[in-house]
Amino acid sequence: MNQTARTRPEGSERPLSTAYDTALLDLDGVVYAGGEAIAHAVDSLGAARDGGMHLAYVTNNAARTPDTVAGHLTRLGVPAEPSDVITSAQAVARLIADQLPAGSRVLVIGAEGLRVALRERGLVPVDSADDDPAAVAQGYGGPDMPWSRLAEASYAVARGVPWFASNTDLTIPSARGIAPGNGAAVQVVRIATGAEPQVAGKPLPPMHRETVLRTGAERPLVVGDRLDTDIEGAYVGGVDSLLVLTGVTTAAQLLAAEPKYRPTYVAEDLRGLLAGQPAVSGDLASGFRCGGWTAVVRDGVVVLEGEGERADALRALCGVAWTSAGDGVCGLDVRGALARLGW
Repeated sequence: MNQTARTRPEGSERPLSTAYDTALLDLDGVVYAGGEAIAHAVDSLGAARDGGMHLAYVTNNAARTPDTVAGHLTRLGVPAEPSDVITSAQAVARLIADQLPAGSRVLVIGAEGLRVALRERGLVPVDSADDDPAAVAQGYGGPDMPWSRLAEASYAVARGVPWFASNTDLTIPSARGIAPGNGAAVQVVRIATGAEPQVAGKPLPPMHRETVLRTGAERPLVVGDRLDTDIEGAYVGGVDSLLVLTGVTTAAQLLAAEPKYRPTYVAEDLRGLLAGQPAVSGDLASGFRCGGWTAVVRDGVVVLEGEGERADALRALCGVAWTSAGDGVCGLDVRGALARLGW
């Protein structure tokens, strides 16, 4: 996709919740972590919804059904209907159904969310490579998924059965830290077979297609915590994005992002939905300014001057890092500037 490399986050005079009709929200690391709501998420989403913004929850986690996810969100204080939830299980089920006739057997390596999505498309979940499956569907099965399930997938894939993966996220945030995601399990089958799956989840087009079909969004804003799924998915889909720093991505990784991983907007948490985004001005010669901060380069080191909101300082730093990097990765020393901000 040929796009001009973003050199700084954009500004918005209007709150993002009124500038966009639909928020396409990731869940893990954005709304909750380890099942518990992230700070400010419930109040921020409630205010955005009350202001007229449609909230849709778009997750690469294929383990749970939309009904279960909606129930979880409602218990947290974020009322949601199953129709508000779009999962990579739904995207991969549609991808398989587009290639196989109704009634085809599909070997399921994953949890109930994947089985329900396959049945929705008229496919028949089975549990063994010896059940004559026409495809293998692999999704996140939770932390207790037995090794034997990965072996079952490997047996079928090695026989030439087409292999589909809901997503390839290597990690997933939890209440105790960062845990292995479905991509780690996919890698096990890849090593055992030498095969490559067809992948449906973010950042790839099947997930974007599923989201558009189910939400009908006209001016969507992707909201996520991951550069390599949420933000890249928005880039691939040609829509704007908001990165929140409540999940996987660190401030240092944001500054080092190559063009396809650079978000339109940056905020510390979901309160960023309710506010405008201050513009970043300036250039490498005079420094980049945002709010009360100026980020300037001196002898290859990025220095922060001024004071104000921490997110504004980070936006100014993005201007320096992304402009200096062009189409590549920033090589400037930003460690001192980030340390000053507590990152």
